[in-house]
Amino acid sequence: MTAVSKTSETPRSPAYLAGDLAPVPDEIDAFDLPVTGVLPPELTGRYFRNGPNPLPGQDPGHWFAGHGMIHGVRLRDGRAEWYRNRWVRTRAFTEGARVVDEQGNFDRTAVSANTHVIRHAGKILALVESGFPYEMTSELDTVGPCDFGGRLTTAMTAHPKQDPVTGELHFFGYGVFPPYLTYHRLSAAGELVESRIVDVPGPTMIHDFAITENHVIWLDLPVVFDMSMVGGGLPFRWDDSYGARIGVMDRAGRTTWFDVDPGYVFHVGNAREDASGRVVLDAVRYSRKSFTSIWGRVGGSANPAAETGGAVLHRWVLDPASGAVREEQRDDRTVEFPTFNEDRLGRAARLLYTVSDDAVVKYDTETGAAQVGDVDGHPGEAVFVPAAGSDAEDDGWLLSIVADRSGDASRLLVLDAATLDFTASVRLPRRVPAGFHGSWLPDL
Repeated sequence: MTAVSKTSETPRSPAYLAGDLAPVPDEIDAFDLPVTGVLPPELTGRYFRNGPNPLPGQDPGHWFAGHGMIHGVRLRDGRAEWYRNRWVRTRAFTEGARVVDEQGNFDRTAVSANTHVIRHAGKILALVESGFPYEMTSELDTVGPCDFGGRLTTAMTAHPKQDPVTGELHFFGYGVFPPYLTYHRLSAAGELVESRIVDVPGPTMIHDFAITENHVIWLDLPVVFDMSMVGGGLPFRWDDSYGARIGVMDRAGRTTWFDVDPGYVFHVGNAREDASGRVVLDAVRYSRKSFTSIWGRVGGSANPAAETGGAVLHRWVLDPASGAVREEQRDDRTVEFPTFNEDRLGRAARLLYTVSDDAVVKYDTETGAAQVGDVDGHPGEAVFVPAAGSDAEDDGWLLSIVADRSGDASRLLVLDAATLDFTASVRLPRRVPAGFHGSWLPDL
């Protein structure tokens, strides 16, 4: 056997620039997309999904840091009219601006806007937790940054929660300097009507949170900002000394904190108040080992082919009256991206949808039973779209961009949310990189 010299080896790309995470090089449009099965005519609107996509030749240093690109599919009257993908043209994208400039000033418009895309009060917003949202048109043109009339002075989470009863949008911003956490509330009309500092001891990465009918739920967990890591990807690391706790804040701003077993949560499912006034929170939770594993892969410090850690379904029951907390792992499957019927957000609900490497997993969170639907590929987040006029929690559809097992093609898959049976799929004109979160925006 002839030895191969190190100088002749091809450098290995970081995991976040390879395989299913590899970015696409350009923006395209395609029309009259091929459909298999029958698209429900009720699905008339746009499915938008956001995710990181650095420009050709760029290495952002971490999967989470690439420029945002939104992939959109327009459905109408049982047809897939178009697909298009567009970079979100933030100041970081167009000018190379940085969140912190050379004088140490924060520029909250110099962001990637790469994590989520929602609609509230008629505005479509591309979100990332490090700065301001960017408004987009329904055709995916960038309008510009949004600070809600100058009232927003912190970053905005990529995971706001819209109360299905009041129409208000609850969100927060976290930072690396005090105040570390600030709660915000938008009216149904889109006006920022409340901002409130929440006391936490240090700068942690707070990616998600939850609301119930009367409370806001905070996750103060041991992944912390480390100034010494600035300039080398995302400067966050696990810190056992920080501890782990969950806060239950009432509408007057009083927070009861509960110490919990150390873990990390990127994404919550639903939360609710039970008949005894306790708060029940379902989420997918990483142990220290599984967080360190996945963080190494998406940050480029681990072999892309190495086995990664995973999150599992977990439940916390928090009693503000007594201060007691109970928690339990609900399943041992590795899952992520929990979704549900958001008409029941913060209220009584029992069904939760998650995705694994090759399936959609539907949980009955009361019994713990799981229903698995194979999707013949690698699914992204499955967005629930309710059927009009139905009271059944799972009457509707799931929409997910699925990468073929070959990694060379992608499709928009539509499943029956009750049975997980195939309904339809739309063949997309290109491979869509694995990404983060999206929304179904029905025609108004």
